[in-house]
Amino acid sequence: METTYSVTGMTCKNCVAHVQEEVSELPGVDGVSVNLDGTMIISSGVPLDFETVAVAVAEAGNYTLSAKPLTS
Repeated sequence: METTYSVTGMTCKNCVAHVQEEVSELPGVDGVSVNLDGTMIISSGVPLDFETVAVAVAEAGNYTLSAKPLTS
């Protein structure tokens, strides 16, 4: 299952790396692709709780996850 989210607050490739690293450590995440344009695609074998993903994004730095997934 792939879910696309929008992440705001990223300004450089280091921001992208921080978000990708933090989210990739969540249980059930098989892969994460984050782009500087704010698009994040998460591949997972199980449904992920939005709040869990949002907390991981926030813990990576001063970044915010969109209110709802763009696709799932």
